[in-house]
Amino acid sequence: MTASPRTETSETRQVAALPWRQGESGVEVMMITSRETRRWVIPKGGRMVGKTDPQAAAQEAYEEAGIQGETRDAVIGHFRYDKRLKSGAVQACVVAVYPLEVLIQLGAWPEDQQRQRRWMTQAEAAASVHEPDLANLIRQFKP
Repeated sequence: MTASPRTETSETRQVAALPWRQGESGVEVMMITSRETRRWVIPKGGRMVGKTDPQAAAQEAYEEAGIQGETRDAVIGHFRYDKRLKSGAVQACVVAVYPLEVLIQLGAWPEDQQRQRRWMTQAEAAASVHEPDLANLIRQFKP
């Protein structure tokens, strides 16, 4: 397998929410599909001017998954992935992950026509992602 050329040598910093709730059989994680590849991911995006990183992660969770809740201020870990840009180039990204306890699940939200969402067990969620570091974060998460 050949590596794709990267646009920069530095990594772009992003934030993500790990949306969770206590289900009947333990912790469940809400996963969403990405818009382009339709792979299972967690809500993530760029850092936002005027918001702390946990607030930006909560904003992404609202926009991408239609959920709201309480986000912890402490990062639970990081994962890396390569983002394919519209130009075809690849940008290396490092993502700080903040747990978000889901208290409200909306019926309609900004990206509801572009994504699917699904509650999964931690094992199912970890098995559904392609990034090994993210899979480990999901598996090891304890509320």
